Amino acid sequence: MSSSASQTPAKSPKLRRIALLGSRAVGKSSMTIQFVENVFVDSYYPTIENTFTKPISHQGQEYQAEIIDTAGQDEFSIFNGKHALDIHGYILVYSVTSKLSFDMIKIIRDKILNYTGTDWVPIVIVGNKSDLHGQRQISTEEGEELAALWNCQSCESSAKHNENIGRVFELMIGEIEKSTNVPEEPKSECIIL
Repeated sequence: MSSSASQTPAKSPKLRRIALLGSRAVGKSSMTIQFVENVFVDSYYPTIENTFTKPISHQGQEYQAEIIDTAGQDEFSIFNGKHALDIHGYILVYSVTSKLSFDMIKIIRDKILNYTGTDWVPIVIVGNKSDLHGQRQISTEEGEELAALWNCQSCESSAKHNENIGRVFELMIGEIEKSTNVPEEPKSECIIL
């Protein structure tokens, strides 16, 4: 048998839809544009909604990430139900400089669970603007404690300095794959006659 016959064929990319949710001005668009285009957008223009695509490689599998950069949520527009449909995973973004934005991701997660009718969905919690040390209101430990409570991944990032931006999306793919690679129930060996 030749060595080429034993090689597995290349897998086609899996489509994964990822929604970024969080309060206004926490840096969702800056994170997305930094990830997709390697550019930091300094000015703030409220996002209506944009969708970006980018290939991601994770553990030998290629993925086509469809990233939905949503409009900022507030107490009046906390969660749009369409963001619960056909979404594989959620990146919940808060600013480490805003306690209000940290509290808002808790409300957003509750809304996601209500809409999906489940008690767990793939989520990554991201504390953005980690470069603004002197303005910090949320400690790294608070983000980690919330992630442990929700059984999800978390990290801090700086879109401005491109710190951990790629990692955010890699963590998200990992969380999605954990939820889609659930081991099958063992098959019964009973023979029905």
